[in-house]
Amino acid sequence: MLRAVAFDLDGLMFNTEQIYTHVLKELLRRREKEFTHDLVNQMMGRPAKAAFGVLSSYHSLDESLEELMEESDAIFLGILDEQLQPMPGLIELLAALEQANIPKAIATSSRRSFTQRILGKFGFEPRFEFLITGDDVTDGKPHPEIYLKAAERLAVPPAEMLVLEDSQNGCRAAIAAGAFAVAVPGEHSRSHDFTGAEFVAEGLSDPRIYAALGIDV
Repeated sequence: MLRAVAFDLDGLMFNTEQIYTHVLKELLRRREKEFTHDLVNQMMGRPAKAAFGVLSSYHSLDESLEELMEESDAIFLGILDEQLQPMPGLIELLAALEQANIPKAIATSSRRSFTQRILGKFGFEPRFEFLITGDDVTDGKPHPEIYLKAAERLAVPPAEMLVLEDSQNGCRAAIAAGAFAVAVPGEHSRSHDFTGAEFVAEGLSDPRIYAALGIDV
């Protein structure tokens, strides 16, 4: 029986992966470097510093990771309010979980400041039991630490926690933690390897998510 839900954030709850793609393209354009989907896939789902480490190594950039992150933040914040949107099915799923009294939390590789900024735009933070961010873990996804911590704080065994993830790194973290991992890929991650996930959902409104939680659609 599944008794709790842990949500990833980027690309799962919000269209931030689309925004990050725009940011990455602009960051690389300024350096006359090539944007590739291979690079995006290697960065996706990782904590910010690890993701920018991949970027720096991939293109042999001279700037420090802190400088790259600061520039990325400035680009991101410049377009966030105009482009940020919840992913289809999110609002309905949150309401259904609340109606069924199923606790939910967020476990994201993003930094806490960004997570709270994104959630704050829609007033979503109070609807979750807690947030675990990339700032709160030693080992980022695909390491299972973040989901082991989420299960502990939700007071359920990992096997009784449903995890919703859009990336292969995130799914690998959930699977390694022993959670009930469900992949919900977007256009940015349809090519990812979700081996080991319970199933690959068509979106957050997929009836199989509701069925796994014992919620009538």
